[in-house]
Amino acid sequence: MQKPFFNKKLVITMVSLIIAFLLIAFSIFVRNDRSTPSFIQNIGNSAAGVVDKVVNAPVEGISRMTGSVSNLTDTYQENAQLKKKLDSMNALQVENETLKQENKQLKQQLSLNKSLTSYTDISAYVISRSPSTWQNQIVISKGSNAGITKGSAVVSDKGLIGRVMEVNKNNSKVELVTTQDDAADRFAVQLIDNNGQTVNGLITGYDTDTNLLVMGQITSKENVKKGTQVITSGLGGTTPKGLFVGTVEKVVNQQAGLPTKIYIKPAANMTNLNVVTVAKRQD
Repeated sequence: MQKPFFNKKLVITMVSLIIAFLLIAFSIFVRNDRSTPSFIQNIGNSAAGVVDKVVNAPVEGISRMTGSVSNLTDTYQENAQLKKKLDSMNALQVENETLKQENKQLKQQLSLNKSLTSYTDISAYVISRSPSTWQNQIVISKGSNAGITKGSAVVSDKGLIGRVMEVNKNNSKVELVTTQDDAADRFAVQLIDNNGQTVNGLITGYDTDTNLLVMGQITSKENVKKGTQVITSGLGGTTPKGLFVGTVEKVVNQQAGLPTKIYIKPAANMTNLNVVTVAKRQD
């Protein structure tokens, strides 16, 4: 059904082209012949103008279309370049903010190290922390080559975070004070109540519901109040005395009013550990 229609269009096109060529030839002839009356020359010139418009119209359309495509391509490339620059600026801003935070932590750690006069301090970065053992341990960037020894206490810029439990040449594994391992080596701590009496005990656990350390095995009958500062006692052997652990948040007493458990809010931010200091005791 479509073939006759196609042939008809082809015939019309061919006839149109023949007429166009004849008009062009006619216009050339009448313009070159001096004896041709002026009005016939005008007809020839008009015919040539019509043919010129018919021929040039598709060419001009294609030219405009090519220009539009070119402009569209240029716009696309410009947008791509602007997006790339914007992405680069955003990445640079994030990197700059990260460097600011790291610089702040390093300054705080340096200030802490200046106050650690009773033991050797070794700064390190946290290089690994597994989600499955998030509360139990971290891996730091220094090992035996830097002088780190097993059992050394580890602190952040705010306070105690744990103890070195395994040492390799270039890294060490740190057991956190928030560990859930019942077999962990616990820290000996102490506090001084409002009457100036020293209360000793051990960090015996960590309450994940309240994010508080639990102090047990308390050796004193003194009353303890909320807000009292807790430090390491130095009675654990390798741990120096005086490392800040945290403050008393809650006290659980026996019927006689004697403390059986003391809940401590850690001084260190245990969820954000980046730069730490290993405190190697000097004997």
